[in-house]
Amino acid sequence: MGICLSTPSKLQTKLDTEGGGFSMAAAEDAAGVARQAELRRAEGNACFRKDRLGAAIDCYTEAIALCPDVAVYWMNRALCHFRRKDWARVEEDSRRALALDGALFKGHYLLGCALLEKEECALAAKELEKALNLVKSSNSTDKMAEDIWQVLAKAKYLHWEKHSTERVWKMQSLREACENALQEHHFLSGTLSEDSDRTTNEYSEQCKLLSEVFTKAVHDDTPGDVPDYLCCQITFEIFRDPVITPSGVTYERGILLEHLRKVGNFDPVTREPLKEHQLVPNLAIKEAVQAYLKDHSWAYKSN
Repeated sequence: MGICLSTPSKLQTKLDTEGGGFSMAAAEDAAGVARQAELRRAEGNACFRKDRLGAAIDCYTEAIALCPDVAVYWMNRALCHFRRKDWARVEEDSRRALALDGALFKGHYLLGCALLEKEECALAAKELEKALNLVKSSNSTDKMAEDIWQVLAKAKYLHWEKHSTERVWKMQSLREACENALQEHHFLSGTLSEDSDRTTNEYSEQCKLLSEVFTKAVHDDTPGDVPDYLCCQITFEIFRDPVITPSGVTYERGILLEHLRKVGNFDPVTREPLKEHQLVPNLAIKEAVQAYLKDHSWAYKSN
C-alpha cells in the first residue's frame, strides 16, 4: 500500500458573506493555505518513502490542520499508522478519510485491517469486500487486488472459525430437541407402539430424514477438499478471478498473466500459443466459486 500522491480535487475557499460573493483576498488566502497543505503533504511523502514515519505523521498532521476536508491527508497518515501497526489510529484516520471520500479503496482496506485486528471479522470482511470491488473497477495492479483478497480470505475464515464450535453445539442441541419432540409426538398420539408396524416404520422414516438433514448441515460446515473444477490447475487453490483460454482450460487470471510475462506466450497445460487479449472471464466458474464459499466458509483458508 503506497502513499497517495495525487493533488486533492477540493480546496477550501472562504466566502465573503458581506459582499455576497468570493472576495479576491479571501480566494488568495484559501489558495495559499492549500499550497501550504500540499507542501506539507509532499514533505510527508518524502519522509514516508525514507521510512521516517514519525516525521511523515507530523507533516500530514500539519496538512490536516490546514485543510481538514482533504481525504488523502487522513488516508496518508493512516498508512503511516498502518506501518506502525497502531490499529486504533488506523481505524480513526481511515474512517475520517472515508467520511470525506467513500470511494477510496485504500481507506476501506485500512479500515478492514484495523477491524480484523480487533477480531471484528464480519465488519472487516464488509470493508475489505468494498475495497476489492473498488480496486477491480480501477486501474490498480493485480498485486493490490491480491493483497486485499488475502486479508479478506483471512477475515472470512476467522469469522467461520470463531463461530464454528458454537454452531456445532447449537446444531447438536437442536437435533436432540427435534428427535425428542418427534418421539413425544408419536408417543402421545399412540402411534408409537410395538403392535403397529406401519406407524413404527413411519417414525423410523421420520427419524432417518431428520438425521439426514442435520448430517448435511454439519457436513457443509466441516472442512474438506475443494472440488477440483473450482481450483486453478497451476496453484491448486480455489479461484478468485478465473479466466478461460481458447484451449478451454481455466486458470487464475493473475497467475496466468505472470506465466505469460515470465515464461512465455503459451498455455501452461496444452502448450498452445496464447496471448493476454485471448483470455475471457469464466463467469460460470466464478459464480460457482462464490456459491461454494457462501456455504463453505472454511474453504477461504486454502487461499
